Amino acid sequence: MNKPSREEAEKRIVALTESINYHNHLYYQEDRSIISDFEFDQLLEELIALENHYPELKKADSPSQRVGGSITKNFETATHAVRMLSLGNTYSKEELMAFDERVAKGLGHRDYEYFCELKFDGVAISMVYQQGELIRAVTRGDGYKGDVVTENVKTIRTVPLSIQAKEGLPPYLEVRGEIFLPKSGFEKINQVRKSKGENLLANPRNAASGTLKMQDSAVVAKRKLNCYVYQLIADDLSLSKQDEAIEKLRQWGFNVSPTYRNCQNLDEVLAYIDEWRDKRQDLPVETDGVVLKVNDYRQQEELGFTAKIPRWAIAYKYQAESAAATLLSITYQVGRTGAITPVANLSPVSLAGTTVKRASLHNANEIERLDLHEGDTVLVEKGGEIIPKITQVVSERRNRNSKPIAYIDTCPECGTLLERKEGEAKHFCPNEAGCPPQVLGRIEHFVSKRAMDIDSLGTERLRALVQQGYVKDPADLYSLPEKRDDLLGLEISDDQYTKNSDGYLYVSLKKCLYALTHQVTLKEIEEFLQFHETAEQSEKIALFLDTHQKTGKKTNESERWLSRLLEMIQKQTLDHVDDFVPVAYVLAVLLPEAGASVEDLLKLSKNKSSLHDLIIHGGLEVPEQAKDQINKLKGSTFQEGVIKNMMEGIQHSLSQPFPKVLFALGIRNIGENTAILLARHFKNIDELENATDDTLLQINGVGETLVHSIRSFFALEKNKSIIHRLKEKGLHFELFEEEIKQESDKLAGKRILASGKLNHFKRDEIIDFIESHGGTYSKSVSKNLDFIIEGEDMGPSKKEKAVNLGIPLITEEEFLKMCSTK
Repeated sequence: MNKPSREEAEKRIVALTESINYHNHLYYQEDRSIISDFEFDQLLEELIALENHYPELKKADSPSQRVGGSITKNFETATHAVRMLSLGNTYSKEELMAFDERVAKGLGHRDYEYFCELKFDGVAISMVYQQGELIRAVTRGDGYKGDVVTENVKTIRTVPLSIQAKEGLPPYLEVRGEIFLPKSGFEKINQVRKSKGENLLANPRNAASGTLKMQDSAVVAKRKLNCYVYQLIADDLSLSKQDEAIEKLRQWGFNVSPTYRNCQNLDEVLAYIDEWRDKRQDLPVETDGVVLKVNDYRQQEELGFTAKIPRWAIAYKYQAESAAATLLSITYQVGRTGAITPVANLSPVSLAGTTVKRASLHNANEIERLDLHEGDTVLVEKGGEIIPKITQVVSERRNRNSKPIAYIDTCPECGTLLERKEGEAKHFCPNEAGCPPQVLGRIEHFVSKRAMDIDSLGTERLRALVQQGYVKDPADLYSLPEKRDDLLGLEISDDQYTKNSDGYLYVSLKKCLYALTHQVTLKEIEEFLQFHETAEQSEKIALFLDTHQKTGKKTNESERWLSRLLEMIQKQTLDHVDDFVPVAYVLAVLLPEAGASVEDLLKLSKNKSSLHDLIIHGGLEVPEQAKDQINKLKGSTFQEGVIKNMMEGIQHSLSQPFPKVLFALGIRNIGENTAILLARHFKNIDELENATDDTLLQINGVGETLVHSIRSFFALEKNKSIIHRLKEKGLHFELFEEEIKQESDKLAGKRILASGKLNHFKRDEIIDFIESHGGTYSKSVSKNLDFIIEGEDMGPSKKEKAVNLGIPLITEEEFLKMCSTK
């Protein structure tokens, strides 16, 4: 276009701005459009061109600011001026009635009303305006601080970049709302992605969250996010009720949900909930419930807060969506305390925007209550629309010959007979010393920061070492340097494995297909499986075989392998776990010349934790020509650099002082403070072991329970053996003279707690500081405390409890003066 005069451009920019804002309002706030997307884009392009000709005419709130273009490499964090609280949830009329009673009791009357609006399934956002201009947008984060996503939020066309009505506008205000991806926009995105063969987005909420954290704001702009606002925070504004604030926001040009209503009592609230139960499906945004708030701000202030939620607001969640699925099998997970949790493996079903394949069954009582049989059709729903659960069996669809589910009697991890204490719902594995998940829990404690501080031994690495027999107790860690060569190639990750109810090892279908093909990437396989997520396993393999025949490399060999696997899967009598196949089947396909039958391979795979474990401890010979495919089946492995870091961390831990070593041993009821107390009193581990009960009980803070724990620990020969081996490796089991010295005894005999954010100390530092001056640090509020150091944002419940118990609260500055040597 020819360059117009400045005067012509100025007039045209004003006209274009008005027109674009009008069409934005129709599209986003009235859900209608009177021009095509192409015509709208033409208007926007003309505006951008004019502003490029005359940059001085471009205003901060120009519609051209919505197209994005800035790149954010790393999102900064910002602290919320007022904490962004979450709401309590309720799922029944009775719970709402109980909430209403609490409100009435808290106010002492029933002269109040509720402000109700639908609860939108999006991403909470805080937007700060200064002199009417949007200066910062921050995600909820942990409620105290979140990510700064200002440039991305500016692309949302329902968020004012500047507030036009300056009269009565506070110089500083904060507006909070919910950013969401409209259902229509979500469906369009998935249609495009499907046509390109790309992964489909799981649901609108996750898509909105992911979009908001994209680095390129131009891409964000194309997603056409929307935002409903629901809260106004401003000191210099005379508003007394929530509905007044919402009306003020609407007048200022913010997008306010059309669903809000004032309800004079709980009966009207319940009528509102019933009205929107089905009608909400017609809204452009996903919803999962109703939020009700006491409307009057003074009454809100009177009701106050608990530690986490306001007492004047609550969210009612609608009954979760349910779907029918087939019970394929049950696997059993072993926790770190030995508790067994059964998990139902289901045929894939779509539920609340996600594909569900598994559901927790909690314990044997739940299986019995549901009267579960093999192959049952069950109804599945998401409790709170988050955690899948089985609600009932569709008994009329049960096969007459199906057998009731029999709960396992041995641990799938170690094969030990399970126990179930009288009156308890859970089964437990009693093999504390040898069951890998239980061993892992104790070793994790031993290497933790406040104990031996071996940060190069994270959970994944430890799990691999424990599951594959390299570490059974803490002393084994210090023998790892002697086994350095054996560790090279050891599998680290275990997320590709699972076990069926009989303890047979299964591997993920993704890794299986990767191992059975040539020159096909894991990403390509992952995308294929996601695209066919709801297909049954045999169908997935058949479809993959068909695709590979058209596009794969070395297809003859791969086709033979895949066809053999498909045949075995179709005839399989083992538990069916979607997305996983028995490792024995894959080995039978890849290693026919090894001479081992499927039955033999199954026996080898029982109670094994990885392919590496199976091959090394099962004595399985892998021919040279099969090694590449077997390595593709494995997970990530220990490499030289990782092993070097581990060895250095283990070596460095030898310098840890006696109190930390004592704490690391994991003696029941000996926490960090008690370990310091006992180490300073007895000076070495032998004195502690040989101390009489009376000697122990004379120590301030030691009671009968702790004495029993110490006696029980040293009564076991295996614990004495571990200590002996750790001593031989050089760990400190005595307190050296220089460690006994303290800065002062100004806090001697005092029990102290610090709560809230401190300016001069991190959490670990305040503990060390108190102990260096003779005091004892406590982790909770109790009547035994001498005082509490009150930092910024001290939790209201802790403060209330302290005041009720009469515990003095002092500032950080007062505490430092108390300890000063001047």
